[in-house]
Amino acid sequence: MTTTAPVVPDSSPSALEKAEIRSWKAPIAFGVFVVISLILFFGFPRNGESSFRWSEATDAIKLPNLTVDTRVTTILVTILLVILTAASAWYSWRARKTPIWMVVLFALIFMFGFLAWADSGSPYPVPITGLFLGTISLAVPLVFGALGGVISERGGVVNVAIEGQLLSGAFVSAMTASFTGSWAVGLIAAMVAGVLVSFVLAAFSIKYLVDQVIVGVVLNVLVVGLTNFLYSQVLAADPQALNHPPRLPSWPIPLLSDIPVIGKVLFDQSIIEYLMYIAVFLVWFGLFKTRWGLRLRSVGEHPEAADTVGINVNSTRFWNVSLAGAVAGLGGAYFTLGSVGAFSKEMTAGQGFIALAAVIFGRWDPIRATLAALLFGFATNLQNVLSTIGSPVPSEFMLMLPYVVTIFAVAGLVGMSRAPAADGKPYIKS
Repeated sequence: MTTTAPVVPDSSPSALEKAEIRSWKAPIAFGVFVVISLILFFGFPRNGESSFRWSEATDAIKLPNLTVDTRVTTILVTILLVILTAASAWYSWRARKTPIWMVVLFALIFMFGFLAWADSGSPYPVPITGLFLGTISLAVPLVFGALGGVISERGGVVNVAIEGQLLSGAFVSAMTASFTGSWAVGLIAAMVAGVLVSFVLAAFSIKYLVDQVIVGVVLNVLVVGLTNFLYSQVLAADPQALNHPPRLPSWPIPLLSDIPVIGKVLFDQSIIEYLMYIAVFLVWFGLFKTRWGLRLRSVGEHPEAADTVGINVNSTRFWNVSLAGAVAGLGGAYFTLGSVGAFSKEMTAGQGFIALAAVIFGRWDPIRATLAALLFGFATNLQNVLSTIGSPVPSEFMLMLPYVVTIFAVAGLVGMSRAPAADGKPYIKS
């Protein structure tokens, strides 16, 4: 009797049909902006000329203004946007991801068309240098807050208290710098204030296992109430001595600061902007290239495995949450030492929550979170620029634009975003 062996189907990768995963998120987002372009450019057409100013009066190298025909520009921009949307749809149909360069190009083209439409017939050209310079300035506290959020959440602790860390840093830096007359002491004091807020967050969430989100919200309310009380009772009593801090000096870098457009934007800043550049690099390098970063990510992803190889999970989390508070507190100092020049009640105005949105939008990556913070800073500064050139866009819409971008970014652009596996989960050693 002859037996026949059962036929086993070939399960090698070459014999298996690869499942195609098509993501239509990018072409849908592109399509939304194409519809917005059609409504603005063709539903409310504007004729005339639009100008863009590339150089300021103090620039060593001056570039001529760019003047374009508004109607022709908006038509060409719409055509290009439709082409890029079709290309993105083709990538999705082929189960391929839309390249990042295409996303950046789409955004630049749309913004150029929108600014040309908004500036049509205005006697004031669009100040490109001012637009970017304001973006950097408004993004500084967001970047520091986002970096603090990345460090904390990569270690497994949800940092909703970024708002409180920024506000405490702003208050303490103003009072300390005013009292000592030194902005350097003010920066150090701001970091200490952020650490103190983080100590409370770490103690309750790590040691006493209180819900991390609740602790963060309570800390924000506590810091707001405490700083308001101290402002009314202490700073307001003698503002010249306690709420008149020295401003951060501007340190232009020779040669680099003379480069048109980007020279003023990147290389003619105060020390806190330069510290921001350094902090972004250090957090990225430390997180992904060092032993410290490996330990931090391990306690945020799989604390049980980290514990088995000898890593003290709770201690690692505690000290890194404290480090996150120091970084966020430094961002708070920018409000009083670099931007406003004095402390006022609730001056952070929800920037900590936008920084937290930048963490999510950036997928817990320091570089992406920084880019997200710059996006939110750009959206905030855009309302100022449009008001200057006399844009027809209602001011009420421009005021809510940063928050619309925040909601759209977190709910729409990010889609399925995976946080560190143990983020928000207390670790109890068995």
